[in-house]
Amino acid sequence: MARWSSVLLHSFLVILLPLSLSSTPTHVQQLPGFKGQLPFQMETGYLTVDEFNGVELFYYFVESERNASEDPLLLWLTGGPGCSSFSALFFEIGPVKFQIAAYDGSVPTLLYNPYSWTKVNN
Repeated sequence: MARWSSVLLHSFLVILLPLSLSSTPTHVQQLPGFKGQLPFQMETGYLTVDEFNGVELFYYFVESERNASEDPLLLWLTGGPGCSSFSALFFEIGPVKFQIAAYDGSVPTLLYNPYSWTKVNN
């Protein structure tokens, strides 16, 4: 039953996801605090979840660093009261992480995370 539910959910997302993108995605070329060119492809955008009420979800899409056309799509949903999804991207297993250092008033330094999910997933 769990396998069937997974297949059904995946099929639903594959069909509806392209139809519900509300605007052209933005390809991210650089991030403040990261020195040099990003070693991965990244885009951001909004996904419409309720057109009648104008409800959208902001997303980050990071392409797999291994084989983007064959690697699976990882959908990471997190956040809630007191914990932003943004923090999960930079403090857990996202492609970049904050360098832990005393705050000196400047832009925080971002480091490449060699253990990111982007090694094997989109």
